[in-house]
Amino acid sequence: MNDFQKIKSVIVEDESAAREALKNYLAKYCPQIEIIGEAQNSREVIPLLHDLQPQLVFLDVEMPFGNAFDVLEGCKDLSFETIFVTAFSEYSLKALNQSAAYYLLKPISIEELILAVNKVQQQLMKQELFNRNQIIVQNFREPRIEKQQVILPTLEGFEVVKMEEIVRLRGNGNFTDIHLADGSKKMVCRFLKHFDELLEFPFMRVHKSHIINLNFVKSYHKSLGGYVMLFDATEVEISPNYKEEFLRKFN
Repeated sequence: MNDFQKIKSVIVEDESAAREALKNYLAKYCPQIEIIGEAQNSREVIPLLHDLQPQLVFLDVEMPFGNAFDVLEGCKDLSFETIFVTAFSEYSLKALNQSAAYYLLKPISIEELILAVNKVQQQLMKQELFNRNQIIVQNFREPRIEKQQVILPTLEGFEVVKMEEIVRLRGNGNFTDIHLADGSKKMVCRFLKHFDELLEFPFMRVHKSHIINLNFVKSYHKSLGGYVMLFDATEVEISPNYKEEFLRKFN
C-alpha cells in the first residue's frame, strides 16, 4: 500500500451522534481513511461488509441484535483490520487485549484514535496475513482459558500462541520473556503487568518478575517463600507475598 492509497473503511455504531463525531474526527485528523459505508447494528453490517469488502472496520462492541463478536463470526470468510470502540467492559477488554487488538474507549480520545489508525496503516503496509478477527471469535466462544490463543506483539511482528503451551512468563524490563513447552522463548513488547491483568487460572503471579502456569508445576519446595520446580526443570522462587495464594491454588 503506497502513501497515496486511502484505507477503505466502514463505521459500525448504533448511536448517530457518536457515528457523526467519529466521522468528523477521521476527516480532520486521519486523512488516510476513506469512509465507504456505515451501519447501525449487527444485522445490517454483515451483508454490508461482504458487499463492500473494506480494509478496516470501526466496530462498536455493544449494539442492537448482537455484539461485535457476532459480526466477526458472520464475516469470518473476510479479511479486514478492526478497531473496536467500546464503553468500559472488563470482559470485552480482556478478549481484545488477549488478541493484541486495537480498541478505543468511549468517549473517543483523538490522540488514541490517531495512534490506532497509524498502527492499522503500518499493519496493512506490512501485509501480515494472519486473521486476528478469527482468533478473537474463537477465544470468545471458548470458555476454558488454557484452550484459547493469545496474539503476542514481538519485535518482528505478531505471533499466535496457544495458552496451554505457555510454561512461564518472566519480566525483562520493558519486555516479557514467554517460555513455551517446546523449549522456545518469545520476547514480547509488553510489561509483565499486562499479562498479570490478562491471564486467569491456571496462570498465577508468584514473584514480582514471574507468572507461572500451574499445570506445569512438578513440585513445590518449602523455604522462606519456597520455590517450584517446573516440568522444564526451571526453578522459580515463590515470593512470601504470593505464597499463601499459591498454596491455596496449587493444592
